[in-house]
Amino acid sequence: MLLTAAGCFGLKVAGWSVPSRVLDGPVFRVAATLLPVALLSALVVVQVFGHGRSLTVDARAVSLAVAALCLWRRLPFIVVVVAAAAAAAAVRAL
Repeated sequence: MLLTAAGCFGLKVAGWSVPSRVLDGPVFRVAATLLPVALLSALVVVQVFGHGRSLTVDARAVSLAVAALCLWRRLPFIVVVVAAAAAAAAVRAL
């Protein structure tokens, strides 16, 4: 545990030591904007389609498609969540 804490602190110190001219560059700004979206998307795909060491297509895939459609139509977030949950429940009921 102490080794992990020291590693986290070392990464934080490394981040503080980066010159501001590097952080203010246009490439870094674009990467800092797009990287969280890419990581979150990858996490969603792994959670929806992954099952251990195999791929699975089940009610979660339908739920993801319904949520994507609702987000594309710019519906409120609560509507997205309820619609996705209802779609998953309907597919599981079949």
